[in-house]
Amino acid sequence: MTDSNTSCAPAPVPDAVESDHQNPDVSSSIPKEELSRMTDDMIAAIKTVYDPEIPVDIFELGLIYKIDVEDDRSVKVDMTLTAPGCPVAGDMPGWVADAVRTVEGVMDVDVQLVFEPPWDPSRMSDEARVALNMW
Repeated sequence: MTDSNTSCAPAPVPDAVESDHQNPDVSSSIPKEELSRMTDDMIAAIKTVYDPEIPVDIFELGLIYKIDVEDDRSVKVDMTLTAPGCPVAGDMPGWVADAVRTVEGVMDVDVQLVFEPPWDPSRMSDEARVALNMW
């Protein structure tokens, strides 16, 4: 394990998934049940992506800031890294996009790397803290 300040892994954000279904004033073409299934499947797919230097998936590390599902079933993901100089910064968004593309019903994926707000260890889930012995 390396120091988390030199790696580029993410943590989970409980409200990371957004859609028109969360706003009752906006109609959507995706049935609520299907959106729920897609959401669960996207999170499971993202949890298969690991920072090569940290033995915790990027979702549990809190690197996924937002997942937005559009009516046309395109998905926009905002993610960050634990450090801007991460050696896999150019590759990790592609890994996330590839994982999300495996979800049935997803038509297109756009992953944006963002650095605001900056990542910090408080974004990690309890599961990640236990795995990294950070209690």
